[in-house]
Amino acid sequence: MARIQIPVEEFKERVARAAKLVAEKGLDVLVVNGSEADYADTRYFSNFWPLFERCGVAIAANGEAALMVGPESQVFAGDFSWMDRICVVYQYRESANPAYPELKSETFKDVFHKLGVTGESIRIGVAAKLNTNVVQYDGIRECYPNAEIVWADDIMLNLRRIKSDNEIACIREAARITDLATKAVMAEMKPGKTELELVGVAQKCIYENGAEYEGLPMYCFSEKSTRHAISRSSYKPIEYGDIVQLNLSAKICGYSPSIGLPVCCGKLTPEKRDLVQFGLDAHYWTEQHLKPGILASQVAKDFIKFYEDHGRRANYFYGPCHGTGLIEVEAPWMETISDYELMPNMTFQIDTFVTSPTFGLRWEKPIAITKDGCVNLAPSQIGTNGPIEVEC
Repeated sequence: MARIQIPVEEFKERVARAAKLVAEKGLDVLVVNGSEADYADTRYFSNFWPLFERCGVAIAANGEAALMVGPESQVFAGDFSWMDRICVVYQYRESANPAYPELKSETFKDVFHKLGVTGESIRIGVAAKLNTNVVQYDGIRECYPNAEIVWADDIMLNLRRIKSDNEIACIREAARITDLATKAVMAEMKPGKTELELVGVAQKCIYENGAEYEGLPMYCFSEKSTRHAISRSSYKPIEYGDIVQLNLSAKICGYSPSIGLPVCCGKLTPEKRDLVQFGLDAHYWTEQHLKPGILASQVAKDFIKFYEDHGRRANYFYGPCHGTGLIEVEAPWMETISDYELMPNMTFQIDTFVTSPTFGLRWEKPIAITKDGCVNLAPSQIGTNGPIEVEC
């Protein structure tokens, strides 16, 4: 069976669409930056995922593009990216800050000239604002003291918010593998197993079934740690009666959906069952209200009202969805100030996090908006029949 991935032609189409937006915005060139931790915008064009070092992609309004990497990544990038114009730029070096005194690297001006961008008083767009460090920004400014530099994250949001059929296929395949890992972890869960041992079960399963990597640092944590909206697993042994939060994720061609489930090792107490069931009800409420043409802000406001109507406002932390794709959490979020309409082929994680003073829980899965509602991109129906208890 052919491996599910983004074809080279689609990467080329992305560059062409970006160049058109660069021109429409009155820019001469766009610089998009990324890192090992958040590679989404740069991999979107190049399919390159850096290690230790940073990377960038420059796209001119004329459609020419280049991948910019640190001194140690030129050969690496050449083997992994489809792009044939790979430039070593010192500003993308690793955080250990080596001097490389013998290195002759290229500057941003050298790169732009290769793309046909000349002149001094040009307009430069920079995207991935939170992934652009001061070294990169200063490197551009030093080369172009007379340029106008503008933030251009809106270009990336415009490009990435509607997914192609190939992107949705990658998300669906990653979710299929994640579902297998979730079942494998539940089969191994028992008192005495540590949280990290369960992570190991998930890691083994995703690699055996075709994942290129974990989609996120996988969650297997228990009891009081379940109050953490984000967290890491520990050496803590699972105890009978513990709520164990699973949030597992596999990565396919960069696409990284997750599946989140609260699982009880043994029998739930009435207090825990009540809150877990409420979280599941809120989760399915969200799924039923996701339709094209609906304002995202309205879903978010009605989601809060659902909590209030059930006397659960104190258990609310955020909600109800966030975008998903090349990383597990990407724009746009679905918040009370979100002024966009849902559209077919937008993809989200329905992320229902419920907290209390003693424990928390999260139900989560990837979905895609369709012409008349939404579709679950994960294959399993785990949790459909209510809270999950594992016999120990």
